[in-house]
Amino acid sequence: MDLIAIVVTVCALAHPDQCEEQRLEYMWNGSLKQCAMTAQPYIAQWIGEHPKWSVKDYHCEYPHAKEKADARRAARPA
Repeated sequence: MDLIAIVVTVCALAHPDQCEEQRLEYMWNGSLKQCAMTAQPYIAQWIGEHPKWSVKDYHCEYPHAKEKADARRAARPA
């Protein structure tokens, strides 16, 4: 099993232009596409715990994937 993140863009109900990303990380044994297809219950739980926010978008990604790719590029000889 690997760690995976559901990255959720949420906006405040009182200020719809005030948006931010929330990361819901958990252990997962599947693909990014499978994660996206099964993310709704996790997002619904987050919304239940944060009723002053609304979800605008979401996707799944592997945590720190961008940082790891940047580090690999930096380590390559020129």
